[in-house]
Amino acid sequence: MNVFITRVIPESGLRLLEEAGLKIRQWTQKRKMTRDELIEECYWADALLSAGQQLDQEFLEASKHLKIIALHSVGYDNVDIKTATRLKIPVGNTPGVLSGATADTAFLLMMAVARNAFYMNRRIINGEWGFFEPTANLGKELNGCTLGVFGLGKIGLEMAKRCKGAFGMKIIYHNRSRNIEAEQELGAELVSFEELLKQSDVITVHTALTPETDGKFDLEVFKQMKPGSIFINTARGKIHQETDLIEALESGFIWGAGLDVTSPEPMRPDNKLLFMPNVAVLPHIGSATEGTRNAMAKLAAENIIAVANGERPPFLVNPEVYSL
Repeated sequence: MNVFITRVIPESGLRLLEEAGLKIRQWTQKRKMTRDELIEECYWADALLSAGQQLDQEFLEASKHLKIIALHSVGYDNVDIKTATRLKIPVGNTPGVLSGATADTAFLLMMAVARNAFYMNRRIINGEWGFFEPTANLGKELNGCTLGVFGLGKIGLEMAKRCKGAFGMKIIYHNRSRNIEAEQELGAELVSFEELLKQSDVITVHTALTPETDGKFDLEVFKQMKPGSIFINTARGKIHQETDLIEALESGFIWGAGLDVTSPEPMRPDNKLLFMPNVAVLPHIGSATEGTRNAMAKLAAENIIAVANGERPPFLVNPEVYSL
């Protein structure tokens, strides 16, 4: 079985594939492949291990011979799942293993925004660390504040645990269904979306990108947030509308924002958000720890090896593909 990999992945995943007797080819250039390049490479492949590629209908129709698409991610909004399922191509992802690392990033951003950390660091670099003013550059304290989690799944739960443990924060959340574990362990309270906006001192986004969440946080939503609140997004950049976020910050509807995801990615270096005092932006590094990326590579490899052995992938996005 031939496996094409769209980026250089950790050795842990490559080793598993090689030990299973699979032939591997990796894209090593430091740029995203074009659709045509990816289609051409996949002519050779039986399996695709994809990191950072858009797998749309045109690609899938041209690559319908693929026996498995294994994503090096938990999110799968970059794949036309409907078409993949129609073509009977199983799509696997890497759930669970990046929850802690991504929650750490959300917590880091919350702290950085609350204390103007990125902005103050730039002032040092620019030679602006000068006269001490007791009333200047004041941040926000988080002790006893209310954390609102939009999408309280595994990552949201890990973020809530950190905030509860470090600052004794009250946890409220908005989900399609109750999270009994969070309610029992953290005293989390399920609230309406409107109440989430009204009550939260910090709103942290951990939902999937869907038609319902695409552009969910627009100017009207930011206006409904608690004055002086902080917005954190480590999920997907398209969940917030960037121009509306900039306006909300400039108009004082919210106090600050921390982003590990933007739209588009990468963000332009002259983007206004990068120069605002109460904003912290990171280049989508939520899962970027050695342990997490190694675990993701292993899960992606396991999905491919299962298919090579005539089995169902253990981490399957579209299980209905096996009932068609």
